Amino acid sequence: MRKFLVVAVLMLALLSFAALGFKIGLVTGTVSQGEDEYRGAENVVRKYGSEVIHVTYPDKFMQEQETTIARIVELAYDPKVKAIVICQGVPGTVAAIRRVKEFRPDMIFVVGVPHEDPEIVGSAADVVLETDTPGRGITIVDLAYKMGAKRLIHYSFPRHMSYKLLAERRNIMEQRCKELGMEFIFVSAPDPLGEQGLTGAQQFILEDVPRQVAKYGPDTAFFSTNCGMQEPLIKAILQHGGIYPEQCCPSPTHGYPGALGIEIPADKKGDYNYILKAINDKIVEKGGAGRFATWPVPVNMVFTEAGVEIAIELVQKKIKADDTNAIKAVLDRVISQKISGYGIKTIKKYPNAGNYYMITMDSVIFGVTKF
Repeated sequence: MRKFLVVAVLMLALLSFAALGFKIGLVTGTVSQGEDEYRGAENVVRKYGSEVIHVTYPDKFMQEQETTIARIVELAYDPKVKAIVICQGVPGTVAAIRRVKEFRPDMIFVVGVPHEDPEIVGSAADVVLETDTPGRGITIVDLAYKMGAKRLIHYSFPRHMSYKLLAERRNIMEQRCKELGMEFIFVSAPDPLGEQGLTGAQQFILEDVPRQVAKYGPDTAFFSTNCGMQEPLIKAILQHGGIYPEQCCPSPTHGYPGALGIEIPADKKGDYNYILKAINDKIVEKGGAGRFATWPVPVNMVFTEAGVEIAIELVQKKIKADDTNAIKAVLDRVISQKISGYGIKTIKKYPNAGNYYMITMDSVIFGVTKF
C-alpha cells in the first residue's frame, strides 16, 4: 500500500510539471551574486521540472569567463536542449553563444541583463531583455526630484563605467540633474570584484553615506550601479538620512528585506502584495516614508522567468523574436502572475542592436503608494 502511494505521489508530481517535449538550459548567478534571478530559476524549475536544466556561473565571473563559457556550451551538447536562457549576461556570454552556434546553429538564446555592449549582444542572441538603462537616467533623477532630492550621489567604479549603457546612463543622469537644478556627484567606490571584495565595498558604503549626508544634508539621493551595495545603502540611508529612489536592478526583494530585517515566510515568498506591505510598514516605522522606492516586482526575476517563457514560445514558433507586442505580452503575463495592476510601462528596442528590448515599470514609493 505504501509503495502504491509513493508511486502515485511521484506520478502526480510529474503530471504537475508543464510537459514541453524538449529542454531549456538556464544559466544564472548564485544567490550571493543575484538572488532575484536565482529565485526566478527555482520558480521555472518547479513549473517545468527536469525539462529546465539550471546551472550557475561563477561568483568571480570576471576572472572565470572560461568557466562561464564552458557551462553554457555544455548545455548545448544535449540534443534535447533547444534554447538557452542566460540572466545575467555576464562577460563571456557572447563568446559562448558564438561557440554554440558553430555546432548548434538552431539553438535559441535569450539573454537578460547583458553586461556587454548592446550591438554585440544583440548580434548574437535571439532576444535580449534589459531595463531601459538610458531611459532610467531620466526616470531615476525625476523620481528623486519628486521625492525632494536636491542632489544625487552616483556610486560606481571603472569596471562598470566601461559598460556602454551604464556610462551612457551616468551621463544622462548628470545632464538631467542640471536641467532640474540638482547637483550631480560621482563617487568612485571599491569594485566588489577587486582586492577588497564585496565585504570591502559594502563597508565603504556604510562609512561613506553618513559622511555625504553630513556634508550635503538629508535631501541627497543615492544610487549605486552594483547589486551587492544595495543592502548597506538602504541601511545607511535609513539610519543617517537621504533618499533612495531605486536599486540598480529594481525589486522589492533586492536589498530591502535584508536591510530591514524582514523574514519572509515560506508561504509568502511569491506574494508581492505581502512583501511590499511588509517593507512599507518597516520604512514608515523607521521614519523613511516618502524617501524610499522601487519597482513592484523583481525585474531580474521577471527577466529570468519571462526569458524561459519567451524561449519556449520561440521553440514552439508561437511568437517571433522581433515582435515587440508579443514579447511585451509575455512580460506582462509573468508580471501579472506576481502582482495585479502592474505591467510593462514602456518597451522599446535599442537602435541597431537586433531584438534588444529595454523596458521600464512604474515605481512604488513606500509611505505614499497604497498597498
